[in-house]
Amino acid sequence: MSTSRFLLAGLSLGLAALAPISAHAQDTLLNASYDVSRELYKEINPAFAAFWKAKKGTDITINQSHGGSTKQALSVSNGLEADVVTLNQPTDLDFLASKNVIAADWKTKFPHDAAPYTTTSVFLVRKGNPKGIKDWSDLVKPGISVVIPNPKTSGNGRYTYLAAWGYALENEKTPEKARAFVTKLFGNVPVFDGGGRGATTTFTQRDVGDALVTFENEVALVAAEFGDKFDVVYPSLSIEAAPPVAVNDIVTKKRNSGEAAKAYLDFLFTADAQAIIAKHNFRPRDAAVLKANASRFPEIKTFKLEQYFAGWAEAQKEHFADGGVYDQITTKSN
Repeated sequence: MSTSRFLLAGLSLGLAALAPISAHAQDTLLNASYDVSRELYKEINPAFAAFWKAKKGTDITINQSHGGSTKQALSVSNGLEADVVTLNQPTDLDFLASKNVIAADWKTKFPHDAAPYTTTSVFLVRKGNPKGIKDWSDLVKPGISVVIPNPKTSGNGRYTYLAAWGYALENEKTPEKARAFVTKLFGNVPVFDGGGRGATTTFTQRDVGDALVTFENEVALVAAEFGDKFDVVYPSLSIEAAPPVAVNDIVTKKRNSGEAAKAYLDFLFTADAQAIIAKHNFRPRDAAVLKANASRFPEIKTFKLEQYFAGWAEAQKEHFADGGVYDQITTKSN
């Protein structure tokens, strides 16, 4: 073979080797999400793939990465190449925006402040509720063991903390009494798991605790797995959790996956996806879908964070930043 033909052959082989990489970059997405959304996206993803196939005529695969919400945000900021993030709370997305990973105005990119569904914090107790737990006030009693994931790493845990604080403000009326109430609650926590799914395992399989505080959808999963081994308790007041979503601008630009990434998140707000969301016991935004699934969602009085706190950024700084109120009260209670 002549030198020129050898070079041409080598060039052809090189281009052939690069082709699958380019194709792979366009026919897959990675969704970095939080712990207890795992089963939801296992069903959302093939539904979106079918939608994309019908629209574009090409196949697409969505891969999943799950963990504590704040841990996931840190992983993405440190280079986890997720095309989209579907995390647990606005502070995690604000953090990514501060790192220029997602748009600063991420809330405006999708409906409902970029949150396709809501959920709320409820209690899971042992069958028959032997400790008679009915409300937040029962969780602070001496001798009660409560399982809550770590608010420093888990949005689930952070919502629990904020829900308890809001309940205390509603009933105790002063920040000082609210602080004392939440201090007692977290003093009753024997172990802090990194995420909501770990906390569920601790409660259901390791038999730790008299009550687990977790999201409503997680309680439904436990019932599906364990039958009637546990009971659910809806407190008199809880917090509305609205997990937000965003496109990773850095990764989608690098992988040329922006169109598919946006379409994937847009899909979450469609009636088909909203029906899947309701099936997995998240409260859908679509009014017709919510009405059709009303039996899944008992009435519960909820508040939005802004009713009791200055805002997410302020709550994060005051309560969850290093040295904040959460660190102070758990140091004292340990």
